[in-house]
Amino acid sequence: MGERLRPYRVLVGSRMRSQTTYRRSFVSDLLGSVAIGLMEFAEVYVVFANVDVLGDLDFAAAALVFALANVGFSMADLLVGHADNLPVYLREGTLDAFLLRPLPVLAQLITSDVSLRRLGRVAVSVVILAVALPLNDIEWTAAKVALIALTPLTATAVFAGLFVCAAAVQFWLVEGSEFTSAFTYGGAYASGYPASIFSLPMRLLFTFVVPAAFTAYLPVLVLLDLPGPPGTPHWLGWCAPLAAVAVWAVALLGWRAGLRHYTGTGS
Repeated sequence: MGERLRPYRVLVGSRMRSQTTYRRSFVSDLLGSVAIGLMEFAEVYVVFANVDVLGDLDFAAAALVFALANVGFSMADLLVGHADNLPVYLREGTLDAFLLRPLPVLAQLITSDVSLRRLGRVAVSVVILAVALPLNDIEWTAAKVALIALTPLTATAVFAGLFVCAAAVQFWLVEGSEFTSAFTYGGAYASGYPASIFSLPMRLLFTFVVPAAFTAYLPVLVLLDLPGPPGTPHWLGWCAPLAAVAVWAVALLGWRAGLRHYTGTGS
């Protein structure tokens, strides 16, 4: 197993070293990522500066939703977000080189890059999570401890699966990154807010089509013992791992279908 993973470790290691070679540039990028995370949370803060409750959640609960969703998305963006580069690889014929190597193409794509600057956004989300948890009145049980530990991992898996789904669609669209971003980055934005603020069709979209609600909102309802809005009862928060499995099942089926559809550039 170690020998099979060695090519990926070498590739990822080289990418990481190349980004940290110029330290001032790396620190600048890292601080920029921190600033983005802070600005996104500032948006939530400004909303609750004008209202006490939004979607049946107060500021502390909304901060917990934001933190959990952003930990998951920022980790998925760090690990898999560069799958957005697939349209470039398709146009330039870079994917043909992936096909020539005796390694899974998806694994090569995932390890083709890693943006360490995104660690800044991860750090901001983790700090907000650490502050928001004690602010909420949670009756802790063994099940809830397991849920809060599992939720960031599940959220990462869901968003990573969405990135792979978006990449798979590019085999047919080629220039469809703007379309797929509506579901990846749009889902990430929607996940940072209570799903109850959306209309029923939008709530169903971001729960059962793009399972953004499973990354934070529904688990938080379970943690706080709050009922869910119509169409999304709170007990669905326990089903977040199933949502992650479903997303990855669709992602892998779509990826395989797209790879079979790909005919190469002739380069």
